[in-house]
Order: sequence, then C-alpha cells, then structure tokens
Amino acid sequence: MSDEERRDSLADQAAAWVPPWNRPRPSAPPEPPAPPAAREDLGNERPPEGPDSAKISPGEEAETGERKQRAPRRRAAPVPPPAPALDDAELRGALEAILLVVDEPVSELTLAQVLEQSPERIGPLLDDIAAGYTAAGHGFELRRAAGGWRLYTRPEYATYVERFVLDGQSVRLTQAALETLAVVAYRQPVTRSRISAIRGVNCDGVLRTLVSRGLVEECGAEPDSGAFLYRTTTMFLEKLGLNSVDELPPLAPFLPDDVEELADATR
Repeated sequence: MSDEERRDSLADQAAAWVPPWNRPRPSAPPEPPAPPAAREDLGNERPPEGPDSAKISPGEEAETGERKQRAPRRRAAPVPPPAPALDDAELRGALEAILLVVDEPVSELTLAQVLEQSPERIGPLLDDIAAGYTAAGHGFELRRAAGGWRLYTRPEYATYVERFVLDGQSVRLTQAALETLAVVAYRQPVTRSRISAIRGVNCDGVLRTLVSRGLVEECGAEPDSGAFLYRTTTMFLEKLGLNSVDELPPLAPFLPDDVEELADATR
C-alpha cells in the first residue's frame, strides 16, 4: 500500500469514528422462558404460605435462623384444676375434723388454703359452729385464741379434766411463777428489775423458768437503761384461751387497798 492510499484509509477511519458516549447500548438478550413447575393435584388444599427462599439473601437467611434459635416456642401454662365445690355441710365437717387434730390455734386463712375455699366462707361458718356447740351444751367449745381457732374444754368441767390430766403428775406452776407471770402479763413490756421491784424479791430464776416453758419471751431492750424487756407469748394466750392480752380480766378487784403506795414505792 502506497503512502497516499494509507492516508486515505486513515482519513476514512477517522471520519467513521464515533465517541463512546454516542454509541448505542447493546440490547440485553431475552431471558429464556421458565420451565413449567410440576404441580400435583391436591384438590382444594392450598400450599403453605411462607417467604420465598429465592428472594432471601444469605445474610437474611442466617439472621432468620438465629432468631428462630433465640426465641423458643412458648408453651401454654397448664390451667390449674378448679377447687372442689363443697356445700356447707361438707365444709363444716372438714373444719371440725381439722380442728380436732390441731395442737395450736389455726387461722382462718390457713383453713381456707387447706380446704381450697375462700376465707369469706370460713369465718362465718366457724362462728356458726361455735354457736352450735354452745347451744347444744357440749363439754367443749370452739373459741378464738392467739389469732386462730381451737377447741377447748368448758370451764365448768375443768375439775374433771385436771383430775384426768394431772393424776400422778406435778406440772403446775409455783406460786412465785404465777405471780411473776401475772406481773409480766399486766405490765408488759417490763424489765427484770421492775418485776423484782413489784414482787419485792429477786425473780431471775423464776423468769428463766417461764422463758424455758415458752410463756414469756424477750422483746427488745429499754432505751434508757438497755435492760431486756419481757412480754407474754402466743403460747400464754393459747393456754389461757385468749385471743389477745386485752381479754385479760381487770386487775383492780385483786389489788390491795394500798396499791397507790405500792406503786410509788416501785418507781
């Protein structure tokens, strides 16, 4: 090829050159048709709905699996069986059976929990039972004592009960113990020195006996002197058949005539 022909060829190429931004974009090849999915004749049953696995990215799939592992399935809490329905006669018999075997006063709430009944039914029925025993003239009665209920023998039959229980035994408190217990009951909370001053004798040994028998207990210390304070216990109320110390008989009829002088001397 001569020089003249080479120049003509280069000129033709330069004239035919098109910048890249003006060139037409190649069209995308057509997608092949998707093959028909095999379908089974399931009647009216619809396929389960769920996320399309083809549209879930690998990161989303991993996150979904981790979330499923973190959130376990919640099981429904078992429903407790309903409490047995007891009529008044059955409930009355159940209460009487329990009260016959208790060795200390039992509260209405405890009875309601054991029998799976509402406390609102227990209180009035116990009052009705107690009134029935009194009206029938039984040798025992149902009383409130120490915040609960318990069966007690009637005072008019105490002589026979004591003869049966104390035959051949000596379990009574001494006169000194009874006097000390009375001082604690009526003056509680009271210190040991105050008890000794009221009785006029040292009460340390007697007070230790009352504490060991569970009739008296310590209940803190006096702010001024730091001496221990003593009070009666729940067993004391239980033994006397009282619901609280407010039910103690008045002390005035048992006091001597010079009680004011005695009180001044013990201050």
